Amino acid sequence: MKAKIVVIGAGSASFGPAILGDLLQSRALRGSTVSLVDLNPHGLELVAKLAERANQEWDAGMTIEAATDRRDALAGADFVITSIAVAREKLWRQDWEIPAKYGMRQPLGENGGPGAAFHTARNATMILDICKDMEKLCPDAWLLNFTNPVPRMTLVARRYSKIKAVGLCHQIGMGYAIAAFALAEELGLKRPDGEEWGLYSLGHQAHSLIDIKAAGINHFTFMLDIRRQGTGEDLYPLFRERLSHMAAGFQPLTRRIFEAFGVCPATGDGHLAEYTHWSHDPQTRPWGKYGLHLYDWDGAEKHRDHMWDEIEAMAAGAPISGRLRSGSGERAVPIIEAMLENGNAYELAVDIPNRGYISNLPDDAIVEVPAVVSRFGINGVGVGPLPEPIAAVCRTQLTVASLAVDAAVQGSRELLLQALLMDPMVNDMDQAQAMMHEMLAVQREYLPQFWG
Repeated sequence: MKAKIVVIGAGSASFGPAILGDLLQSRALRGSTVSLVDLNPHGLELVAKLAERANQEWDAGMTIEAATDRRDALAGADFVITSIAVAREKLWRQDWEIPAKYGMRQPLGENGGPGAAFHTARNATMILDICKDMEKLCPDAWLLNFTNPVPRMTLVARRYSKIKAVGLCHQIGMGYAIAAFALAEELGLKRPDGEEWGLYSLGHQAHSLIDIKAAGINHFTFMLDIRRQGTGEDLYPLFRERLSHMAAGFQPLTRRIFEAFGVCPATGDGHLAEYTHWSHDPQTRPWGKYGLHLYDWDGAEKHRDHMWDEIEAMAAGAPISGRLRSGSGERAVPIIEAMLENGNAYELAVDIPNRGYISNLPDDAIVEVPAVVSRFGINGVGVGPLPEPIAAVCRTQLTVASLAVDAAVQGSRELLLQALLMDPMVNDMDQAQAMMHEMLAVQREYLPQFWG
Protein backbone atom coordinates (compact mmCIF):
# COMPACT_ATOMS: atom_id res chain seq x y z
CA MET A 1 0.00 0.00 0.00
CA LYS A 2 1.40 3.39 -1.00
CA ALA A 3 2.16 6.02 1.62
CA LYS A 4 4.23 9.15 2.04
CA ILE A 5 6.92 8.71 4.66
CA VAL A 6 9.11 11.59 5.79
CA VAL A 7 12.42 10.79 7.49
CA ILE A 8 13.76 13.75 9.50
CA GLY A 9 17.40 13.24 10.39
CA ALA A 10 18.04 11.24 7.22
CA GLY A 11 21.47 12.85 6.76
CA SER A 12 22.85 10.87 9.69
CA ALA A 13 25.60 8.37 8.92
CA SER A 14 24.02 5.70 11.11
CA PHE A 15 20.27 6.32 11.11
CA GLY A 16 19.73 7.49 7.53
CA PRO A 17 21.04 4.44 5.60
CA ALA A 18 19.68 2.03 8.21
CA ILE A 19 16.09 3.25 8.06
CA LEU A 20 16.34 3.50 4.28
CA GLY A 21 17.32 -0.15 4.20
CA ASP A 22 14.09 -0.98 6.02
CA LEU A 23 11.93 1.17 3.75
CA LEU A 24 13.44 0.14 0.43
CA GLN A 25 13.25 -3.56 1.24
CA SER A 26 9.59 -3.43 2.28
CA ARG A 27 7.46 -5.07 -0.38
CA ALA A 28 4.33 -3.76 1.35
CA LEU A 29 5.44 -0.15 0.80
CA ARG A 30 6.38 -0.56 -2.86
CA GLY A 31 5.47 2.57 -4.82
CA SER A 32 5.50 4.83 -1.77
CA THR A 33 7.17 8.23 -1.51
CA VAL A 34 10.13 8.61 0.84
CA SER A 35 11.07 12.20 1.65
CA LEU A 36 14.49 12.64 3.24
CA VAL A 37 15.05 15.72 5.41
CA ASP A 38 18.20 16.98 7.08
CA LEU A 39 19.77 20.36 7.84
CA ASN A 40 23.16 19.06 6.67
CA PRO A 41 23.00 19.46 2.87
CA HIS A 42 26.15 17.44 2.17
CA GLY A 43 25.08 14.47 4.27
CA LEU A 44 21.55 14.66 2.85
CA GLU A 45 22.87 14.71 -0.72
CA LEU A 46 25.00 11.62 -0.14
CA VAL A 47 22.22 9.64 1.53
CA ALA A 48 19.70 10.67 -1.13
CA LYS A 49 22.10 9.61 -3.89
CA LEU A 50 22.60 6.28 -2.18
CA ALA A 51 18.83 5.89 -1.75
CA GLU A 52 18.24 6.47 -5.46
CA ARG A 53 20.84 3.90 -6.33
CA ALA A 54 19.40 1.25 -3.99
CA ASN A 55 15.88 2.07 -5.16
CA GLN A 56 16.85 1.25 -8.74
CA GLU A 57 19.06 -1.77 -8.03
CA TRP A 58 16.49 -3.36 -5.72
CA ASP A 59 13.54 -2.40 -7.94
CA ALA A 60 11.81 -0.93 -4.87
CA GLY A 61 9.54 1.33 -6.95
CA MET A 62 9.87 4.21 -4.50
CA THR A 63 9.83 7.93 -5.24
CA ILE A 64 12.79 9.50 -3.41
CA GLU A 65 12.71 13.16 -2.43
CA ALA A 66 15.17 15.26 -0.44
CA ALA A 67 14.83 18.63 1.31
CA THR A 68 16.71 20.70 3.86
CA ASP A 69 13.46 22.45 4.85
CA ARG A 70 11.04 19.95 6.37
CA ARG A 71 8.07 22.09 5.36
CA ASP A 72 8.85 21.23 1.74
CA ALA A 73 8.43 17.54 2.60
CA LEU A 74 5.68 17.32 5.22
CA ALA A 75 2.64 18.24 3.12
CA GLY A 76 0.44 15.17 2.77
CA ALA A 77 2.70 12.90 4.80
CA ASP A 78 1.20 9.78 6.36
CA PHE A 79 4.13 8.99 8.66
CA VAL A 80 7.02 11.08 9.98
CA ILE A 81 10.09 9.37 11.43
CA THR A 82 12.42 11.48 13.58
CA SER A 83 15.95 10.82 14.77
CA ILE A 84 17.69 14.13 15.33
CA ALA A 85 20.57 15.52 17.36
CA VAL A 86 22.74 18.61 17.31
CA ALA A 87 26.48 18.40 18.01
CA ARG A 88 25.80 15.06 19.70
CA GLU A 89 29.20 14.14 21.16
CA LYS A 90 30.23 17.70 22.01
CA LEU A 91 27.08 18.50 23.99
CA TRP A 92 26.81 15.06 25.54
CA ARG A 93 30.31 15.55 26.97
CA GLN A 94 29.17 18.81 28.52
CA ASP A 95 26.05 17.13 29.91
CA TRP A 96 28.36 14.73 31.73
CA GLU A 97 31.44 16.78 32.55
CA ILE A 98 29.83 19.90 33.99
CA PRO A 99 27.55 18.08 36.47
CA ALA A 100 30.59 15.98 37.45
CA LYS A 101 32.36 19.20 38.51
CA TYR A 102 29.57 19.67 41.05
CA GLY A 103 29.75 16.12 42.41
CA MET A 104 26.93 14.62 40.32
CA ARG A 105 27.99 11.21 39.02
CA GLN A 106 26.20 9.91 35.95
CA PRO A 107 27.04 6.64 34.21
CA LEU A 108 25.78 8.09 30.92
CA GLY A 109 23.89 11.34 31.45
CA GLU A 110 21.88 10.88 28.25
CA ASN A 111 18.36 9.82 29.25
CA GLY A 112 18.53 9.92 33.04
CA GLY A 113 20.45 12.00 35.55
CA PRO A 114 20.91 15.79 35.46
CA GLY A 115 22.50 15.69 32.00
CA ALA A 116 19.22 14.40 30.60
CA ALA A 117 17.43 17.61 31.64
CA PHE A 118 19.59 19.59 29.22
CA HIS A 119 19.43 16.90 26.54
CA THR A 120 15.64 17.19 26.89
CA ALA A 121 15.71 20.97 26.69
CA ARG A 122 17.77 20.99 23.48
CA ASN A 123 15.67 18.44 21.62
CA ALA A 124 12.19 19.29 22.91
CA THR A 125 11.96 22.58 21.02
CA MET A 126 13.02 20.89 17.77
CA ILE A 127 10.45 18.09 18.19
CA LEU A 128 7.70 20.58 19.06
CA ASP A 129 8.50 22.70 16.00
CA ILE A 130 8.18 19.57 13.86
CA CYS A 131 4.84 18.77 15.48
CA LYS A 132 3.53 22.28 14.87
CA ASP A 133 4.48 22.02 11.20
CA MET A 134 2.76 18.63 11.07
CA GLU A 135 -0.41 20.14 12.53
CA LYS A 136 -0.51 22.52 9.55
CA LEU A 137 0.74 20.25 6.76
CA CYS A 138 -0.16 16.66 7.71
CA PRO A 139 -2.40 16.73 10.80
CA ASP A 140 -3.45 13.09 10.51
CA ALA A 141 0.08 11.71 10.21
CA TRP A 142 1.75 9.57 12.86
CA LEU A 143 5.04 10.70 14.39
CA LEU A 144 7.40 7.77 15.03
CA ASN A 145 10.12 9.17 17.25
CA PHE A 146 13.59 7.73 17.90
CA THR A 147 15.05 10.99 19.25
CA ASN A 148 16.35 10.68 22.80
CA PRO A 149 15.25 10.93 25.49
CA VAL A 150 12.55 8.94 23.69
CA PRO A 151 9.74 9.08 26.29
CA ARG A 152 10.32 12.77 26.97
CA MET A 153 10.14 13.66 23.28
CA THR A 154 7.00 11.56 22.97
CA LEU A 155 5.54 13.46 25.92
CA VAL A 156 6.37 16.77 24.21
CA ALA A 157 4.37 15.72 21.17
CA ARG A 158 1.46 14.33 23.17
CA ARG A 159 1.21 17.14 25.74
CA TYR A 160 1.90 20.17 23.57
CA SER A 161 0.50 19.22 20.16
CA LYS A 162 -2.40 17.33 18.61
CA ILE A 163 -0.13 14.94 16.73
CA LYS A 164 -0.40 11.18 17.19
CA ALA A 165 3.02 10.08 18.41
CA VAL A 166 4.80 6.93 19.53
CA GLY A 167 8.31 6.53 20.89
CA LEU A 168 10.41 3.61 19.69
CA CYS A 169 13.55 2.02 21.12
CA HIS A 170 15.30 -1.32 20.52
CA GLN A 171 16.47 -1.81 24.12
CA ILE A 172 14.03 -4.70 24.69
CA GLY A 173 16.48 -6.63 22.52
CA MET A 174 18.93 -6.63 25.42
CA GLY A 175 16.30 -8.33 27.58
CA TYR A 176 16.04 -11.10 25.00
CA ALA A 177 19.85 -11.26 24.87
CA ILE A 178 20.19 -11.67 28.64
CA ALA A 179 17.49 -14.33 28.75
CA ALA A 180 18.94 -16.18 25.76
CA PHE A 181 22.45 -16.06 27.21
CA ALA A 182 21.24 -17.61 30.46
CA LEU A 183 19.01 -20.18 28.74
CA ALA A 184 21.25 -20.91 25.74
CA GLU A 185 21.59 -24.62 26.52
CA GLU A 186 17.85 -25.14 26.87
CA LEU A 187 17.16 -23.13 23.70
CA GLY A 188 19.85 -24.83 21.62
CA LEU A 189 21.80 -21.59 21.10
CA LYS A 190 25.53 -20.96 21.16
CA ARG A 191 26.71 -18.27 23.53
CA PRO A 192 28.82 -15.44 22.03
CA ASP A 193 31.91 -14.09 23.79
CA GLY A 194 29.76 -11.60 25.69
CA GLU A 195 30.49 -8.42 23.75
CA GLU A 196 27.42 -6.24 23.29
CA TRP A 197 26.62 -6.75 19.59
CA GLY A 198 27.16 -10.48 19.96
CA LEU A 199 24.59 -10.45 22.73
CA TYR A 200 22.10 -8.55 20.56
CA SER A 201 22.56 -11.12 17.80
CA LEU A 202 21.87 -13.91 20.28
CA GLY A 203 18.77 -12.10 21.47
CA HIS A 204 17.55 -11.75 17.90
CA GLN A 205 17.86 -15.52 17.43
CA ALA A 206 15.81 -16.05 20.58
CA HIS A 207 12.76 -14.11 19.37
CA SER A 208 11.30 -17.18 17.71
CA LEU A 209 12.04 -19.35 20.74
CA ILE A 210 10.87 -17.35 23.75
CA ASP A 211 8.30 -14.67 24.51
CA ILE A 212 9.08 -11.94 27.03
CA LYS A 213 6.52 -9.56 28.45
CA ALA A 214 8.37 -6.48 29.71
CA ALA A 215 7.11 -3.13 30.94
CA GLY A 216 8.14 0.01 32.78
CA ILE A 217 9.62 3.19 31.39
CA ASN A 218 12.10 3.45 28.55
CA HIS A 219 15.54 2.07 29.50
CA PHE A 220 14.05 0.96 32.82
CA THR A 221 11.75 -1.92 31.86
CA PHE A 222 11.44 -5.27 33.63
CA MET A 223 10.79 -8.79 32.43
CA LEU A 224 7.48 -9.76 33.99
CA ASP A 225 7.07 -13.06 32.15
CA ILE A 226 9.33 -15.37 30.11
CA ARG A 227 7.78 -18.31 28.25
CA ARG A 228 8.76 -20.77 25.57
CA GLN A 229 7.15 -20.02 22.23
CA GLY A 230 4.63 -22.62 21.13
CA THR A 231 4.16 -24.43 24.46
CA GLY A 232 3.76 -21.52 26.86
CA GLU A 233 6.16 -23.18 29.33
CA ASP A 234 7.10 -20.78 32.13
CA LEU A 235 10.88 -20.32 31.83
CA TYR A 236 11.28 -17.70 34.57
CA PRO A 237 12.27 -20.14 37.36
CA LEU A 238 14.89 -21.76 35.16
CA PHE A 239 16.10 -18.35 33.96
CA ARG A 240 16.53 -17.23 37.56
CA GLU A 241 18.57 -20.33 38.38
CA ARG A 242 20.76 -20.18 35.25
CA LEU A 243 21.45 -16.45 35.58
CA SER A 244 22.58 -16.88 39.16
CA HIS A 245 25.35 -19.21 37.95
CA MET A 246 26.67 -16.92 35.22
CA ALA A 247 30.17 -15.45 35.55
CA ALA A 248 30.29 -12.57 38.02
CA GLY A 249 31.09 -10.02 35.32
CA PHE A 250 27.97 -10.75 33.27
CA GLN A 251 25.47 -7.87 33.73
CA PRO A 252 26.27 -7.45 37.44
CA LEU A 253 23.92 -4.50 38.07
CA THR A 254 21.04 -6.28 36.36
CA ARG A 255 21.59 -9.31 38.57
CA ARG A 256 21.88 -7.30 41.78
CA ILE A 257 18.58 -5.57 41.06
CA PHE A 258 16.99 -8.93 40.18
CA GLU A 259 18.14 -10.32 43.54
CA ALA A 260 16.95 -7.26 45.45
CA PHE A 261 13.52 -6.79 43.86
CA GLY A 262 12.62 -10.21 42.47
CA VAL A 263 12.13 -9.12 38.86
CA CYS A 264 14.83 -8.89 36.20
CA PRO A 265 15.56 -5.67 34.26
CA ALA A 266 15.29 -5.95 30.49
CA THR A 267 17.69 -3.22 29.42
CA GLY A 268 21.26 -4.24 30.30
CA ASP A 269 23.50 -2.51 32.81
CA GLY A 270 24.45 0.58 30.79
CA HIS A 271 21.09 2.31 30.43
CA LEU A 272 19.76 0.73 33.61
CA ALA A 273 22.41 2.60 35.61
CA GLU A 274 21.03 5.94 34.41
CA TYR A 275 18.11 5.58 36.82
CA THR A 276 19.69 3.87 39.81
CA HIS A 277 21.39 6.42 42.03
CA TRP A 278 22.47 3.68 44.44
CA SER A 279 24.66 1.88 41.91
CA HIS A 280 27.67 4.16 41.40
CA ASP A 281 29.04 5.44 44.67
CA PRO A 282 32.51 6.97 44.01
CA GLN A 283 34.11 5.05 46.87
CA THR A 284 32.78 1.62 45.94
CA ARG A 285 32.13 1.59 42.18
CA PRO A 286 34.46 1.88 39.18
CA TRP A 287 33.84 4.72 36.77
CA GLY A 288 33.21 2.61 33.71
CA LYS A 289 34.82 0.83 30.81
CA TYR A 290 35.80 4.08 29.05
CA GLY A 291 37.57 5.63 32.03
CA LEU A 292 35.18 8.06 33.66
CA HIS A 293 32.13 7.23 31.58
CA LEU A 294 30.22 4.32 30.08
CA TYR A 295 30.17 5.84 26.59
CA ASP A 296 33.12 6.24 24.24
CA TRP A 297 32.65 9.70 22.69
CA ASP A 298 35.93 9.61 20.76
CA GLY A 299 35.24 6.12 19.47
CA ALA A 300 31.74 7.17 18.37
CA GLU A 301 33.13 10.10 16.38
CA LYS A 302 35.71 7.88 14.66
CA HIS A 303 33.06 5.28 13.87
CA ARG A 304 30.83 7.96 12.34
CA ASP A 305 33.68 9.16 10.14
CA HIS A 306 34.20 5.57 8.99
CA MET A 307 30.51 5.21 8.17
CA TRP A 308 30.60 8.38 6.07
CA ASP A 309 33.53 6.95 4.13
CA GLU A 310 31.43 3.84 3.43
CA ILE A 311 28.40 5.92 2.38
CA GLU A 312 30.50 7.99 -0.02
CA ALA A 313 31.97 4.83 -1.52
CA MET A 314 28.55 3.20 -1.99
CA ALA A 315 27.09 6.38 -3.47
CA ALA A 316 30.00 6.35 -5.95
CA GLY A 317 29.31 2.76 -7.00
CA ALA A 318 30.83 0.40 -4.42
CA PRO A 319 28.71 -2.66 -3.54
CA ILE A 320 25.80 -1.84 -1.25
CA SER A 321 26.55 -3.19 2.21
CA GLY A 322 26.37 -2.30 5.88
CA ARG A 323 23.16 -1.14 7.49
CA LEU A 324 21.60 -0.11 4.19
CA ARG A 325 21.72 -3.78 3.20
CA SER A 326 20.96 -5.26 6.63
CA GLY A 327 18.44 -2.63 7.75
CA SER A 328 18.17 -0.98 11.14
CA GLY A 329 16.54 -3.68 13.26
CA GLU A 330 14.17 -0.95 14.46
CA ARG A 331 10.39 -1.24 14.38
CA ALA A 332 9.25 1.84 12.45
CA VAL A 333 8.62 0.09 9.14
CA PRO A 334 6.83 -2.98 10.60
CA ILE A 335 4.57 -0.58 12.53
CA ILE A 336 3.84 1.45 9.38
CA GLU A 337 3.05 -1.76 7.49
CA ALA A 338 0.73 -2.97 10.25
CA MET A 339 -1.20 0.31 10.31
CA LEU A 340 -1.60 0.41 6.54
CA GLU A 341 -2.58 -3.24 6.19
CA ASN A 342 -4.55 -3.61 9.44
CA GLY A 343 -2.06 -6.24 10.46
CA ASN A 344 -3.10 -6.58 14.11
CA ALA A 345 0.64 -6.94 14.70
CA TYR A 346 2.08 -7.52 18.13
CA GLU A 347 4.94 -5.21 19.13
CA LEU A 348 7.20 -6.04 22.07
CA ALA A 349 7.77 -2.47 23.24
CA VAL A 350 6.37 0.97 22.42
CA ASP A 351 6.41 4.23 24.35
CA ILE A 352 2.86 5.56 24.63
CA PRO A 353 0.65 7.32 27.19
CA ASN A 354 -0.44 5.04 30.01
CA ARG A 355 -4.12 4.10 29.78
CA GLY A 356 -4.08 1.75 32.72
CA TYR A 357 -1.61 -0.56 30.97
CA ILE A 358 0.62 -0.41 34.06
CA SER A 359 -1.93 -0.09 36.81
CA ASN A 360 0.31 1.47 39.48
CA LEU A 361 1.82 4.18 37.25
CA PRO A 362 0.01 7.45 36.46
CA ASP A 363 -2.35 7.69 33.52
CA ASP A 364 -1.01 9.70 30.56
CA ALA A 365 2.60 9.25 31.67
CA ILE A 366 4.72 7.80 28.84
CA VAL A 367 5.30 4.14 29.63
CA GLU A 368 6.91 1.32 27.67
CA VAL A 369 4.62 -1.68 27.15
CA PRO A 370 3.76 -4.29 24.52
CA ALA A 371 1.12 -3.22 22.00
CA VAL A 372 -1.10 -4.30 19.12
CA VAL A 373 -0.85 -2.24 15.92
CA SER A 374 -3.69 -2.00 13.40
CA ARG A 375 -5.74 0.54 11.45
CA PHE A 376 -6.93 1.71 14.86
CA GLY A 377 -3.41 2.81 15.70
CA ILE A 378 -1.22 1.59 18.54
CA ASN A 379 -2.99 0.11 21.53
CA GLY A 380 -1.05 -1.01 24.58
CA VAL A 381 -1.35 -4.37 26.27
CA GLY A 382 -2.23 -4.24 29.94
CA VAL A 383 0.34 -5.91 32.20
CA GLY A 384 -1.11 -5.06 35.61
CA PRO A 385 1.09 -3.59 38.37
CA LEU A 386 4.86 -3.49 38.55
CA PRO A 387 6.44 -4.59 41.84
CA GLU A 388 5.84 -1.59 44.09
CA PRO A 389 9.52 -0.65 44.72
CA ILE A 390 10.13 -0.63 40.95
CA ALA A 391 6.95 1.39 40.39
CA ALA A 392 8.14 3.90 43.00
CA VAL A 393 11.40 4.46 41.10
CA CYS A 394 9.42 4.83 37.87
CA ARG A 395 7.05 7.36 39.42
CA THR A 396 9.97 9.52 40.52
CA GLN A 397 11.51 9.38 37.05
CA LEU A 398 8.16 10.20 35.45
CA THR A 399 7.91 13.28 37.65
CA VAL A 400 11.43 14.34 36.65
CA ALA A 401 10.57 13.80 32.98
CA SER A 402 7.34 15.79 33.24
CA LEU A 403 9.08 18.74 34.89
CA ALA A 404 11.96 18.65 32.41
CA VAL A 405 9.58 18.66 29.44
CA ASP A 406 7.53 21.55 30.82
CA ALA A 407 10.72 23.47 31.61
CA ALA A 408 12.05 22.91 28.09
CA VAL A 409 8.88 23.98 26.30
CA GLN A 410 8.10 26.92 28.57
CA GLY A 411 11.71 28.07 28.96
CA SER A 412 11.25 28.04 32.73
CA ARG A 413 14.36 28.07 34.91
CA GLU A 414 12.17 27.47 37.93
CA LEU A 415 10.80 24.22 36.50
CA LEU A 416 14.26 23.21 35.28
CA LEU A 417 15.65 23.57 38.79
CA GLN A 418 12.72 21.56 40.15
CA ALA A 419 13.44 18.80 37.63
CA LEU A 420 17.07 18.71 38.78
CA LEU A 421 16.16 18.69 42.46
CA MET A 422 13.72 15.83 41.94
CA ASP A 423 16.42 13.75 40.24
CA PRO A 424 17.89 11.18 42.65
CA MET A 425 21.36 11.78 41.20
CA VAL A 426 21.30 15.31 42.67
CA ASN A 427 21.88 15.65 46.41
CA ASP A 428 22.66 19.33 47.02
CA MET A 429 20.48 22.33 46.19
CA ASP A 430 23.30 24.88 45.97
CA GLN A 431 25.36 22.64 43.71
CA ALA A 432 22.34 21.94 41.51
CA GLN A 433 21.62 25.63 41.09
CA ALA A 434 25.24 26.51 40.32
CA MET A 435 25.50 23.65 37.83
CA MET A 436 22.27 24.73 36.13
CA HIS A 437 23.53 28.29 35.66
CA GLU A 438 26.81 27.09 34.18
CA MET A 439 25.10 24.65 31.82
CA LEU A 440 22.66 27.29 30.60
CA ALA A 441 25.54 29.68 29.96
CA VAL A 442 27.75 27.13 28.19
CA GLN A 443 24.87 25.86 26.03
CA ARG A 444 23.16 29.21 25.53
CA GLU A 445 23.32 28.83 21.75
CA TYR A 446 21.28 25.63 21.99
CA LEU A 447 18.92 26.70 24.79
CA PRO A 448 17.57 30.10 23.68
CA GLN A 449 14.20 29.53 25.35
CA PHE A 450 15.79 30.13 28.77
CA TRP A 451 17.26 33.47 27.70
CA GLY A 452 14.17 35.24 26.36
